[in-house]
Amino acid sequence: MSGDYPPLITAMLDPAWYPHPVDHCELIETHISWVILTGKFAYKLKKPLDLGFLDFSSLEKRRHCCHEELRLNGRLAPAIYLEVVAIGGTPQAPRYGVEPAIEYAVRMRQFDGDAQLDRLLARDALSVTMIDTIATQVAHFHASIADQRPPDDLGSAAEVWQPMEQNFSQIRLHQPGLADDPRLTALEQWSRQRHRQLGGLLAQRREDGFIRECHGDMHLGNMVWIDAGPLIFDGIEFNPALRWIDVISEIAFVVMDLHQHGRAELGWRFLNGWLEASGDYAGLALLSFYLVYRAMVRAKIAAIRLGQLPAGATERVSVQQQLDHYLALAQGFTDTPAPRLLISHGLSGSGKSYLGMQLLQRLGGIRLRSDVERKRLFGLASRQRGDATLYATPATEQTYQQLAKLAEEVLTAGYTVLVDATFLDAGQRQRFRALARQQRCPFHILAFQASEATLRRRLTQRDRDASDADNTVLSRQLAGYRPLAADEQAEVIPIDSEQADPLAEALAALSRG
Repeated sequence: MSGDYPPLITAMLDPAWYPHPVDHCELIETHISWVILTGKFAYKLKKPLDLGFLDFSSLEKRRHCCHEELRLNGRLAPAIYLEVVAIGGTPQAPRYGVEPAIEYAVRMRQFDGDAQLDRLLARDALSVTMIDTIATQVAHFHASIADQRPPDDLGSAAEVWQPMEQNFSQIRLHQPGLADDPRLTALEQWSRQRHRQLGGLLAQRREDGFIRECHGDMHLGNMVWIDAGPLIFDGIEFNPALRWIDVISEIAFVVMDLHQHGRAELGWRFLNGWLEASGDYAGLALLSFYLVYRAMVRAKIAAIRLGQLPAGATERVSVQQQLDHYLALAQGFTDTPAPRLLISHGLSGSGKSYLGMQLLQRLGGIRLRSDVERKRLFGLASRQRGDATLYATPATEQTYQQLAKLAEEVLTAGYTVLVDATFLDAGQRQRFRALARQQRCPFHILAFQASEATLRRRLTQRDRDASDADNTVLSRQLAGYRPLAADEQAEVIPIDSEQADPLAEALAALSRG
């Protein structure tokens, strides 16, 4: 098997070659690199290729990209990325750590591949708590690089289109049989049309600072769960245009990947977690555009890999299936259902936030949480406790105004929205009913219910989160509670949060429209 590889790779597969103890070497090959696993460390070498979107054709270019890989991945995975190692000698007799170099490798700390998120997902071991943690970490990462400005024209509308167009040309180049494929033609036409329609917003997002030096290749296979936390590795070092991107493009890759793995509900969970942490609801207008792009990136990679495999290789069948699957996934992202406006109604502890999120995971949609947006509006972190002024009438009115503004933004972007608030005041419900009429979308009131004893028990046992509600707050709510009016009943979908499957009837009602 080793004879199929270049002499340098064959030499590096010998355990005796390394200056540290190695019992066994294992090679992982991708379309652009070789990674040699030695037990304690992994060594990544770049293939001498020029694929248009990357150029590793010279030793100097590979050296530069190795150092860029170290710099960029040190932001999200410093425990993994260690150093760049020069390899001297000859390809047949290479020497570790010797200059002048004939090649360079990135030395990394090897981790258990079974801890990668794609493998955890395959074992059904990727929990919603882990998804929430990753979403928050990514939002904080994006916030930490918010003061960067893109060099040259990176992130401009023209630069956004260039790699998208290249996806289609690369697929046709490496798979000529797809040159006139109607799927490819339709996706390219849709992408081109959306790019023209979104040109003004793309320019505005760049002006507003949403183009940042991101990871660029954020999918489940590039995430690993180590020591009770996530590390995100293998960011793009080879092409600045592919990492100087809109943050919503980065998020679209994770969402697309979760959909690709058949776990759309986790995709919605991740998206909502990131939005809640970042507040970037304006980016939703670009989401489907970037979801299609991210699916086409993976389709392109499958097309390139398929072109590299010999005719009789058994791997060809699975790679061809991947290519077809990503094309179908991209097509699905171009067709989105009509949005609807949902508001919650219920006392603190009735399950509005917990069950509301579960409902959106299954239905698909965006949650706007009053507890989070109220604090964001007044400059507080979501878990930072607010004083009485935060819940006085003026602050509450401002909060509902902000929720209405954001809800309109989400609906205009084409997504169902659930506004998670108590909505005990009829006037606030009327505000959102009017918004639904203005947006010409269905309107429903999700009426969450539970006994007073259950409400008090839940508030006592509640883990600390964005809500400041306690039993004192509940007592005030109970004292002023007024049931929903008779003329609202046609819009009401009751949810008894004490039932064994509290969402079954609500999902059935929503599926009927």
